[in-house]
Amino acid sequence: MATPPMLLDIARTLLALAAPAALLCLVLAGIALRRDGGRNFSIGGGFSRWMFWGVVFLTLPQLMAWFPALGVPAALPGGGITSGWMASLTNDISNFVTNFVVNQLATVLAAFFVLRAVLDVAEGHGPLGSIITAMFLLAVPSTAALLRGWNSGSPNATSDVLAGLWTYVVSRILPMAACLAVVGAIWNFWQNRPWMHFAGCAGGFLTVAALWQLITRMMS
Repeated sequence: MATPPMLLDIARTLLALAAPAALLCLVLAGIALRRDGGRNFSIGGGFSRWMFWGVVFLTLPQLMAWFPALGVPAALPGGGITSGWMASLTNDISNFVTNFVVNQLATVLAAFFVLRAVLDVAEGHGPLGSIITAMFLLAVPSTAALLRGWNSGSPNATSDVLAGLWTYVVSRILPMAACLAVVGAIWNFWQNRPWMHFAGCAGGFLTVAALWQLITRMMS
């Protein structure tokens, strides 16, 4: 029995909206990053949860490819959206998310978080959490492009993107964080404040990959 064209158009529309949904998840991840603390986040917290769903939406077509292998009929209808109003709605939502939410609203939110950083200093707190959040919001388009570049196109694309994100964090982000930790240690030492925890963080950031390799070899 043939699938009704309306149902096919609904399925195509939902799949076409997966990319805008991923951008929304990245914006929400940036907001949740400040709520989680800015400099740190809990596994399963708001930031990691929204990042995970962003990756899922970016790799949704490849993830759905598992269903035919499990004996379920193909869930990805080919072709374009034949219904004019559905195609127009899809384009409008995509343009709204890209041009307004990401390019305009996220930029304004980043500016407010810079203001929050100044207020944090006025209250005697560190501004780094708010600054990191502002930088993340400004980098949402670049982050989305980076995640798309790790999409292997295979049914394992979701895990491939998450593995690529892990590698990027370990090889690019953590060395920079280690440098900042060293600067913090020197500054605290000069101010006659506790500094060993900064030095320990710097060493930990630089050895995360080695620790992971050690754990995996011990468990194999």
